[in-house]
Amino acid sequence: MNSIAAYIILGVSLAAPVGPVNAAQLNTGIKNGFFHAWIFGIGALSADVLYMIMVYFGVGQIIEFALVKIILWSFGCFVLLYTGIENLLSLHKIELAMKLGKKILLRRSLLSGFFMSLLNPLTILFWLGIYGSVLAQSAETFAGDQLLIFSIAIIVGVLLWDTIMATLSSGARRLLSIKLLKVISIISSLFMIGFGIYFGIQAYHALF
Repeated sequence: MNSIAAYIILGVSLAAPVGPVNAAQLNTGIKNGFFHAWIFGIGALSADVLYMIMVYFGVGQIIEFALVKIILWSFGCFVLLYTGIENLLSLHKIELAMKLGKKILLRRSLLSGFFMSLLNPLTILFWLGIYGSVLAQSAETFAGDQLLIFSIAIIVGVLLWDTIMATLSSGARRLLSIKLLKVISIISSLFMIGFGIYFGIQAYHALF
């Protein structure tokens, strides 16, 4: 049980660092409430699980190809710049949503989370690197069924952080003024744009 708890904590630690996915989830919660933020996180988790499966079956080596890295950095740059700028241009929707209770489809939040995580190079490198190392280390000590249990424990940790983020963002939506919510939304959008620029620089360096 101590080992399972450690892997749950590892899952939380993997999901917790401030990055474009967390920033986008925060934005989603502020604009649309708890369930949209939580479903966004579920979408992101789905991409995480996909990469975990790839690592488990040894597909992760494709990340070493230069062309693949260029494509990943470029896609990440485009997605984050587009999302960050779109969020800045739609700040007025926060006030509109608060007044009218306007909601977007949960399916859109799910797909946004999935593609945000799927095309985020940091997510890819993180899971292929960190989870790959954890898998290699655990394989020396534990059997296959135990590796599966520990992998599920990591997913539970990520899901726990997803719930925390959704709760915080929806709580902020209820407790803070519209003006302050807009400030938080601007900051999270700038985070996404900053990461997008960073990914673009990495794509440029990988290309030349």
